[in-house]
Amino acid sequence: MSKEILADVDRDQIRIGVLEDRQLVEYYVERTHDERVIGNIYKGKVANVLPGIQAAFVDIGLEKNAFLYIGDLYNFKHNSEDEDVFNAVTKTSIKDVLHVGQEVLVQVVKESMGSKGARVSMNITLPGRYLVLMPTVDYIGISRRIENEEERHRLKTLAEKIRPPHMGVIVRTVAEGKDIDELKADMEYLVRLWDNIQKKQKGGKVPRLIYKDMNLLARIVRDIFTPEVNKFYVNTSFGYEKVRELASFISPSLMDRVSLYMGQEDIFEYFNIESETQRALERKVWLKSGGYIVIDHTEALTAIDVNTGKFVGSIDLEDTVVKTNLEAAKEIAKQLRLRDIGGIVIIDFIDMNSQEHKKMVIETLEAELKKDRTKAHVLGITNLGLVEMTRKKVRQSLDEVLEKVCPYCEGRGRILSEDTMAKKVEREIARIFRTRRGEAILLEVHPSVAAVVIGAGGSRLSYLEQRYGKYIFIKGKDDLHPEEIRIKAVGSKAKLENFAMPVREGQTIDVVLEEAHISNPKNGIARVDGYVIDVEDGADYLGLKVKVQINKTYRTYAKASLI
Repeated sequence: MSKEILADVDRDQIRIGVLEDRQLVEYYVERTHDERVIGNIYKGKVANVLPGIQAAFVDIGLEKNAFLYIGDLYNFKHNSEDEDVFNAVTKTSIKDVLHVGQEVLVQVVKESMGSKGARVSMNITLPGRYLVLMPTVDYIGISRRIENEEERHRLKTLAEKIRPPHMGVIVRTVAEGKDIDELKADMEYLVRLWDNIQKKQKGGKVPRLIYKDMNLLARIVRDIFTPEVNKFYVNTSFGYEKVRELASFISPSLMDRVSLYMGQEDIFEYFNIESETQRALERKVWLKSGGYIVIDHTEALTAIDVNTGKFVGSIDLEDTVVKTNLEAAKEIAKQLRLRDIGGIVIIDFIDMNSQEHKKMVIETLEAELKKDRTKAHVLGITNLGLVEMTRKKVRQSLDEVLEKVCPYCEGRGRILSEDTMAKKVEREIARIFRTRRGEAILLEVHPSVAAVVIGAGGSRLSYLEQRYGKYIFIKGKDDLHPEEIRIKAVGSKAKLENFAMPVREGQTIDVVLEEAHISNPKNGIARVDGYVIDVEDGADYLGLKVKVQINKTYRTYAKASLI
């Protein structure tokens, strides 16, 4: 398998793409103006202690106080061997351990998401090239991706020899095959780093930053630029020199694999990363067979649905289903990794009758997840036939980094239809006429809603005026939210007519023709402050600015001709 790293290094943003067999599998972006806090170590002050949830909130100098759970206090490590310790710690009331105003050294382990502040731990971890030093716990761990038992035993023996007394260490995957001198040099660097952190935390104001983790480019060289990587492409000379400088310290043997990309085309365009990134933001992902998966996010979990789509198979239904599910299992693992989806994941594979086929799909999913650096765990199939799994959530997912909440639907993914909004407008008109005096009302709504309220040839608007015995002026405004209703004025007909109709008969104006008339496609439609101008024979000039003369004005539109 070929593996490549692409770096788009700019002064204000760094983008990284990791490719396996020329397929994008990981994507990272870091902007210089963004405050990345994961891995940072702070001297903080306890702001609140909440025994009811066994947690405390710590002021570390950020906008929101950080969350500290009792299980993340000193001398505790979440693993099966520490179950007794876990029970003992969590049964102790946090108010007996922490008090308001107490100064604590904490590390950010999960960044702020939504309304929640960052999560912090007092179990400090300092990652190096081959090792991760854990100064506050007495523990030795070996990367789960090192599967050879003899190698695991050898590395554990070496780790025992080089670690400081009563300190913990995790041996990283890249340490496989390395000798004691290389591991010892890494350990000595991490111990010096820890000594420096301890010195810096003494005295000084609280809260304050004690240690800042590396930027994205440095972390990629440290964590991902391994002997498995065939090439590391960088698109700028200063980025290229920086990567080579980092590699000379961290992995000198790989320096010759760093290349400066000299192409005329954008590096991400050349390697087809832009289209892959766009695909990773879409709700529906097509499979090569013609099937597809649908990925939906909620605050509590991510739901993934598998469908056969266009794939009809060639043998029988069961064969079609299992082939689609197997392909989907591989794609789901890839999408979880690429989109950096964390938390609870529920997968609705297509129903299978065979237990053997169910086992094949689960094993395929688990095998593909092993390629992921982020820990994931498949819990099995529920009574409803759903596959339940978890993936560690540390940072924002790809869509949260690249996108923002839709200002129209506010994250719901749907907005009210034009017909629903038209009825809402009618109810608002009725309410206004009940509570306010005046012979006319002027409202502004989105143009798509205005068209429904007015109706074909103004029929619906005429009905409303007859019903209430009032004059109603409706203006379509492109800058309005489709669900917004703006009451501009209630008063006399003459006064509101001047507001509602911004043009007069005989007037000559410049307009941009936006679209063809629905019922008369030869005509073009322009708008002046939301007021519709129907231009005779204007369809040939769509998108252009033209000069027209207003021939006739009506309450909701005007007729005009080209000059």
